[in-house]
Amino acid sequence: MIDLRSLVRTVPDFPKPGILFRDVTTLLGHAEGFRQTIDTFVARYKGAGIQKVAGIEARGFILGGAIAHGLGAGFVPLRKKGKLPGEAVGHDYALEYGTDRIEMHVGAIDAGERVLLVDDLIATGGTAEAGVRLVRSAGGDIHEACFVIDLPDLGGAKRVEGLDVRTFSLFAFEGH
Repeated sequence: MIDLRSLVRTVPDFPKPGILFRDVTTLLGHAEGFRQTIDTFVARYKGAGIQKVAGIEARGFILGGAIAHGLGAGFVPLRKKGKLPGEAVGHDYALEYGTDRIEMHVGAIDAGERVLLVDDLIATGGTAEAGVRLVRSAGGDIHEACFVIDLPDLGGAKRVEGLDVRTFSLFAFEGH
């Protein structure tokens, strides 16, 4: 077993001074580390009846697509505003300075479908919360929200759990 946490690069002072950016791309670029990551998620959700995996742009696409493949489920991209070519529905969420929006195609999730929400990292939880609300607006039943990394000091997992959605992360980094 590989220590996956050791494969995550920490970039100090990015995107601004005082922030320790946890860069999962180094884990994704490590063949065995990437395989172990996906295999761990697939093993956790095998047999859970997941019908769709909703991946949050952009690293959630990489992880979510691979997890969906392993589960034999469909994949639904949750994209930034204006990036989907067909009719889309969206949910706005607050940022430190302003708002942003994620969208999905109309009809991507059917009412009652069991959905796994995936992203690489949960920090404050704003994007994950928007993903939960978006999936639920289509009638999807969120089984769990999963992440490679949790930054617990920022409270995102608790925020999502406050929406009555369980969260799972492979590991956490204290501090941010």
